Amino acid sequence: MWAQGDYAAVAQMLEPHAVKLAGLCDIGPGMRVLDVAAGNGNFALAAAGQGAKVTACDLTPRMIEMGRARSEAAGLDIEWIEGDAEALPLPDGSFDLVASVFGAMFAPQPQLVARELFRVCRGRGLVAMANYAPEGFLGSMSALFTRYSNPLPYELPSPFEWGESAVVKRRFAGLAGEVEVQPDTLTMRFDSVDAGMEFWERTNAPTIALRMTLPAERYLDFQRDARRLMEEMNASRDGRLELDSSYLMVLARPVT
Repeated sequence: MWAQGDYAAVAQMLEPHAVKLAGLCDIGPGMRVLDVAAGNGNFALAAAGQGAKVTACDLTPRMIEMGRARSEAAGLDIEWIEGDAEALPLPDGSFDLVASVFGAMFAPQPQLVARELFRVCRGRGLVAMANYAPEGFLGSMSALFTRYSNPLPYELPSPFEWGESAVVKRRFAGLAGEVEVQPDTLTMRFDSVDAGMEFWERTNAPTIALRMTLPAERYLDFQRDARRLMEEMNASRDGRLELDSSYLMVLARPVT
């Protein structure tokens, strides 16, 4: 699904937050860094730009293709591999820093993700994440998707639970000896509500999937409700559109 839409445009909006997380990780030349569920490489490029030896891993071949082209264009030597955040194809203790920015949180089995992030991290290394939280526009839009999507035959945890401090600490129990969390806010800005809707429908993979699967009248209902949500959550008062979403930055040291 994530290969649908204009992911490069989404990544551009998210890149400052990947750079911000990288700035908290004390990355230096020669450090071995893994970017998990890397998308097209926001965190990987930030780390490589600071001299790290970077591997970027994603489940989607299209993302790897985009990321490889992007890193080559930037003149950065990044190794791109295909792999699942729940079963990383990498040896134990391979990296000084294991990070994921708005990526591994979407894997359906969070406890497997937590185990894998720490498994491939060396004993005195660092696991870092940036995860969307339930509060704000993206959490509310996720709830709207749930209303309009066909129910699954089994229940899965919400990806947005990764943005809750207590949940992260519970998932990291026994894996991390020290967990630091820092709430932050992501703001999406558009010239108008119309522009925001156009961007969302063009770039957002779950929305594209809904459009492909819902009956036409049902999708019109979704459009109406999505637009209403944007209008209700608009922080701008000058005719433009500003949508705030909370997220959580996590820095965790493995148990030694």
